Amino acid sequence: MAVHVLALLAHRNGVPVCSEVLAGSVNTNPVVVRRLLRELQKARLVQTRKGAGFGSRLGRPANRIDLGQIFRALECDVPFARPRREPNADCPVGRGIGPVIDRVFSSAGRALERDLARTTLAAVLAELKAAGTRKRGEARPKAKILDKKTRAA
Repeated sequence: MAVHVLALLAHRNGVPVCSEVLAGSVNTNPVVVRRLLRELQKARLVQTRKGAGFGSRLGRPANRIDLGQIFRALECDVPFARPRREPNADCPVGRGIGPVIDRVFSSAGRALERDLARTTLAAVLAELKAAGTRKRGEARPKAKILDKKTRAA
């Protein structure tokens, strides 16, 4: 939902968008969008002004926002977590599973953030615009994932 909202703000190119319009695009309640916008504003990904005629817009250019930043702005816990209750220490698997699974989850979390950081909001918007020019049912081209070297060029 956050990428959807930010892509719509990028599409509007600096024109403030109210939460009702954003909610209509996402097909949810404006209150849900306002909560999301508050989190995105804390991360300085959006700027929001309340009142008639105001709304939200991107806090920086879309090519300077990557999906990793969006993920970190909204993620309260680690992406992969063990259950709160400790397993049975009398079980041979329960006794040793914690450290093993922690290493796996930690590695997966780093890989997820690394992969998300390779795609900018501008790249998402470019793909959306390209998709809008295709006819219904027409095959879509492979997405270009932009790494930092490609973005810098």
